[in-house]
Amino acid sequence: MLTLSRSPRLAWLLCGLFVAVAGGAVCWFIVRPSIENDPAPAPGSSVESGAEAGPPWFEDLTAGSGLHYTCRNGEEADQYTILESLGSGVGLLDFDGDGRLDIFIAGGGFFEGAKKTELRGHPCRLYRNLGNWKFEDVTAKAGLERAWFYNHGVAVADFDRDGWPDVLVTGYGRLALFHNVSDGAGGRRFQDVTEQVGLKDSSWSTSAGWGDVDGDGFSDLYVCHYLDWSWANNPQCAGYAANSPRDVCAPTRYKPLVHSLFKNDKGQSFRDIGPENGFQATGRGLGVVLADVNGDGKPDIYVANDASNNYLFANRKGKFEEIGWRAGVAVDDLGQYNGSMGVDVGDYDGSGRASIWVTNYQNDLHALYRNLGRPPEREAFDYQSRIAGLMGLGMHLVGFGTGFLDVDNDGWEDLAIAHGHVVRRPSMGSTFRQKPALLRNVERSGRRVLDVVSHRGGEFFRTPALGRGLAVGDLDNDGWPDLVVTSMNSPVALLRNVAGQSEPKTRWLGVRLLGRDHRDVIGSTIVVEGSTRRLTRFAKGGGSYLSAGDPRLLFGLGESEQVRKVTVKWAWGETQSWDNLEPNAYWDLREGGAQASRTLAPR
Repeated sequence: MLTLSRSPRLAWLLCGLFVAVAGGAVCWFIVRPSIENDPAPAPGSSVESGAEAGPPWFEDLTAGSGLHYTCRNGEEADQYTILESLGSGVGLLDFDGDGRLDIFIAGGGFFEGAKKTELRGHPCRLYRNLGNWKFEDVTAKAGLERAWFYNHGVAVADFDRDGWPDVLVTGYGRLALFHNVSDGAGGRRFQDVTEQVGLKDSSWSTSAGWGDVDGDGFSDLYVCHYLDWSWANNPQCAGYAANSPRDVCAPTRYKPLVHSLFKNDKGQSFRDIGPENGFQATGRGLGVVLADVNGDGKPDIYVANDASNNYLFANRKGKFEEIGWRAGVAVDDLGQYNGSMGVDVGDYDGSGRASIWVTNYQNDLHALYRNLGRPPEREAFDYQSRIAGLMGLGMHLVGFGTGFLDVDNDGWEDLAIAHGHVVRRPSMGSTFRQKPALLRNVERSGRRVLDVVSHRGGEFFRTPALGRGLAVGDLDNDGWPDLVVTSMNSPVALLRNVAGQSEPKTRWLGVRLLGRDHRDVIGSTIVVEGSTRRLTRFAKGGGSYLSAGDPRLLFGLGESEQVRKVTVKWAWGETQSWDNLEPNAYWDLREGGAQASRTLAPR
């Protein structure tokens, strides 16, 4: 086998010449070794390509918050199952309607019994936001104290359009859907309605995302399925590092499972319409996001698959066409699939279009696919990871939960990433526990690039962990996006964004979209027209990894940007505008409503 160059870019160009002459699709076999040999930062660390100094942007407020919980995976049983590698996620929702984001945490699972082969679930937890960064465990009060299955993911939506957010939990062997109902005493509680609505799923489910894919106003549900692990299919695999006799098996030792798309029948029942859309067992699903990526007003579906091509399901009037390969978002710039986990979409380049972001496995760059703005039926993206500076992270990290967020409210979306390995003794210079990362969106030579500025994240970003879930949301309603991060076998972290303390003149605008009669708004696009720029955000379902973020949308305005007009292109509906909304406030934008209403959100 020929290694053409230590430079992947040069190797790919040379390989293109080879293909032109030999006519063989062999580039990825030839080039791949050169990537693994590229210079990389020290194990478990990242290159800080951003030279800027300043106070930290995040403060860890977990200790005094009242939220004390650890998601666990059962590794103490030493079963070395691939089940243990996925971890648990977190969901943000205002379950009681008091204007504050509450926190739902998936607990994970463990093994018990004489042979440690009985799967059990650690409990999920619901923490009520009391304000001022204080939280109360209301799990039992809210009807969620129960025997749990081995659980992973959280997805949030108002599935029956009653105006209250409901919660879906994914995991091994089943799903659980909890309806948000009155407790009869002025409060709210959750009722398990999984069987009642026919949401039957006995596969291994991971991430899930809600969105109205057929235009009837009700939230449909995409569920990622992973692979066919079971106790009957539980091979023992040798370790990857020297003197490591055993470790977790690679996902390629197992077959992928078919994903599901559940049609929501008016909030009364669900039916899997995946087979009608040609779903096949070709992807080991770990992450999913629903958003309008081609500008036609309908939510499309992007899926991050592990060790297999990623999917892009283009929404063709409620039917789906899988176009990932053709559109350029199924593989990397070398034509090879990655080990993909977390996913998000955002307008990182100011084009007004939804580009796609994916976190990947060791030796794969995290993937940034720039949306080229082609019309529906001709969607096209350009792989930008190297050009955008992502080599600054090195090649030793394994990425999971992630999200676009404007950390400093300058109007440009930055990125946060949770890292952590999946095998206990990694090889090739990587480490088990890894540091999270912050990437700042800056301009260099007329191009938007992503500088590694994790040193600005504070102590949490200097501490290695087995990061998994990550949710972005404004927990204190101050207009600055905060973070909730889960790690396997380590406490859940609450990170307050304190960038505003060093940027007191920076302003922001917050928006909550309210569909007519509580209809689903996923797939809507929001544009703020300022004095010098147009800022675009997307109403999304799913995203990150096993997690659900704040459904509200934040626009950083810097120190001088004015808000002249806010325009919403409603999913499946009309376009509507509001003028001169005051900054430093949240606004409710109602479909069909002539006036926006300022939200009096408590702290």
